[in-house]
Amino acid sequence: MCADLASPVPRAVRPWLHLQDDEVAPAVLAVDEPGRVEWSSLWPDRPDLRVVFTLDHGDGGTDVRWVLYAAEPLPGPEHTRHLARRVSTLVFADLRHSYGQ
Repeated sequence: MCADLASPVPRAVRPWLHLQDDEVAPAVLAVDEPGRVEWSSLWPDRPDLRVVFTLDHGDGGTDVRWVLYAAEPLPGPEHTRHLARRVSTLVFADLRHSYGQ
């Protein structure tokens, strides 16, 4: 999973990065295998945002956590929920389903 997060580009084989119209593929800012990946913003209107993933090998799989970092001014509560929902959908639905789960 770290390899997929470290290469988040749209692809023909096992696609998972399904971006919406207001999103762009993130640049990978840092990779510390096997447990940490940092992305740039997926949202051109908020280039200050960063998503940091931490990965831990769990019982029969990988536990993934992510944190969204933002500069001032912080997004409002509704926008924050939207951003969180999108990151969660990309990782916990789209990427997970690409593995057949």
